[in-house]
Amino acid sequence: MPEATPIEVRADDLARIRYDDDGLVPAIVQEHGTGLVLTLAWMNEATLRRTLSEGRTVFWSRSRQEEWRKGDTSGDRQWVRRAAYDCDGDALLFEVEQEGAGACHTGARSCFFRDFGGPDGPEPSEAPA
Repeated sequence: MPEATPIEVRADDLARIRYDDDGLVPAIVQEHGTGLVLTLAWMNEATLRRTLSEGRTVFWSRSRQEEWRKGDTSGDRQWVRRAAYDCDGDALLFEVEQEGAGACHTGARSCFFRDFGGPDGPEPSEAPA
């Protein structure tokens, strides 16, 4: 099992993050080593702090209006290996070691398995792992 690698939570870094009107910022999650974009999720300040201090991704569910730590129910945990923010402070990037089947709730390795201009993509149960 991978180990958590906490990242120091620094006030000056947090002060540079620009949240939207709902107090959220998009978080791109990329697989460490391959560069595969696994998902895009949302964080608020509390989930960003938890992600950094715990070394596992914690997001804000806009549909459920609650925090969720990736993998607590599915076992498909994401272990943070690098955390960054963009030049404007309005987007986050996490490189993670993906444990389990993948990042997508459909069972796919990545949430981005449907291409524009092509077939609709596999049904969720057939999505590539």
